[in-house]
Amino acid sequence: MMEDYGDIRCFIVDMDGTFYLGETLLPGAVEFAEAVRSTGRRFFFFTNNSSHSAAECIEKLRRLGFPAEDGSVIISSHVTIDFLKRERPGKRVYLLGNENLTNDFLEAGIELDENDPDILVMGFDTTLDYEKIWRFSRFLAAGKEYIATHPDDNCPLKNGFMPDTGSFMAMFRQSTGRMPDLIMGKPYGFTVDYVTHKLGIRREEIAFVGDRLQTDIAIGAWNGLKTALMFTGVTSPALYEQSDIRATDTFANIGELAARLRRAAKEK
Repeated sequence: MMEDYGDIRCFIVDMDGTFYLGETLLPGAVEFAEAVRSTGRRFFFFTNNSSHSAAECIEKLRRLGFPAEDGSVIISSHVTIDFLKRERPGKRVYLLGNENLTNDFLEAGIELDENDPDILVMGFDTTLDYEKIWRFSRFLAAGKEYIATHPDDNCPLKNGFMPDTGSFMAMFRQSTGRMPDLIMGKPYGFTVDYVTHKLGIRREEIAFVGDRLQTDIAIGAWNGLKTALMFTGVTSPALYEQSDIRATDTFANIGELAARLRRAAKEK
């Protein structure tokens, strides 16, 4: 029996490779949004990419022709900031991050300290230079608590990829022997806790939708949640068959999921 997602009240949707690809909305993206809303549910976008601001993501969606609402984008940096404010209040942070991430931390009232921090936070720093690497390594060697916003090895681009935080983790592990004490984004439970708290919803009422097995689908496998895998991004049907990470269901594109939701609604 095919999954009808009848108990799902909210979909958490990946962006690049799932809803759009590069500068083009993927087939069925608009139809998916309409199907979710017409069946009385909600959806939010979630990206691990902590080098972006929510405003940038929303602007891109609108530029591509999708009328994204303010507040509809969640980023791994939001999960990290929320954790720090709740679980590490008043702690000083040395942050590896670009201007977008730095501004998000400052606007949240988190004190940034380059000289004597309590906690180290590694985001996707697209302005990383040797001075930052050296300073971060010294703090790691001194035993400071170490948090990463997300684990992705690479960030996909139209014509290739950029090394992402997972690659930075490997570099620092080689130098200092340390890996992050905590990782916040998909597929980790911190993201599930943040989403359920933010939306006032139970875990079993959310489903993650995405194209990447190691994050979008693994978050379901690791946390007992429903997931829908799209074959429009980094995961092909052949790669999926070779993986031990299982989705609740798979679709050629997000339009197929939209059709499934509409059909299930009519059959009720």
